[in-house]
Amino acid sequence: MAVSISVVLLLSVLAVIFLRNSGLKVSHALVCLLLGFYLASTSIAPTIHSGLTATADIVGSLRP
Repeated sequence: MAVSISVVLLLSVLAVIFLRNSGLKVSHALVCLLLGFYLASTSIAPTIHSGLTATADIVGSLRP
């Protein structure tokens, strides 16, 4: 659960930065949002989730 909240927070911060710098228009952000909702309801959603979890585990285990 903590990984999901962290990813959502990170993506939200990035979206706000892109919107402020005019690199991402509101219409583009809405399309990305809808794409995310549609991907979440497909059969590929568990694969995406496990890939993100594995990536988070690898990054979390790295020591500087």
